[in-house]
Amino acid sequence: MRRVTLEDIYVHPISQKYIRRSGMAHAISVAHYSYELAKEHNVNPDLAAKAGFLHDIGHYTWYNNGEWDYDQYKAFDIHPIKGAERAHKLLVRLGEDKHAAKEIAHAVLFHTESALPVGEFERSPLQEVVHLADELDKQPDDAHHYRQIDRKNELQRVRDLDNKLDQSAALTGS
Repeated sequence: MRRVTLEDIYVHPISQKYIRRSGMAHAISVAHYSYELAKEHNVNPDLAAKAGFLHDIGHYTWYNNGEWDYDQYKAFDIHPIKGAERAHKLLVRLGEDKHAAKEIAHAVLFHTESALPVGEFERSPLQEVVHLADELDKQPDDAHHYRQIDRKNELQRVRDLDNKLDQSAALTGS
């Protein structure tokens, strides 16, 4: 049985503050892609969906004169590091299994190349799923961070994915 649902994460004020900053529609889409890819790659879909949803929780807003400053973002951003910390802390507070919280935090940390160590690095299957899901949802000029859907639709999409996750857990007995 799942201890923490996506809805639990979605409604939390920390998620509303930090995930909304980087794009709630993007986070929900990446959670859905992560779920689908997890099934294809024999990865725990619950962990994948949660990591997909939380992957950008560490974003800082890099603006200069009201415009997104991609050069500053590329030079100074550590959102995967900050995001891993925030995701882990939030999940533990919500009562998530501590091993699961750590795996999810690592997937957040390694979802993008900006946090990878120098040299060869091999992502775990969960980390790779979240990375691929994020790549699938990207749009030119970072438009994926600015897509909007209304809050009622956001919550419905989160609940729909929670239902799929519950059905998957019932089928696998996990």
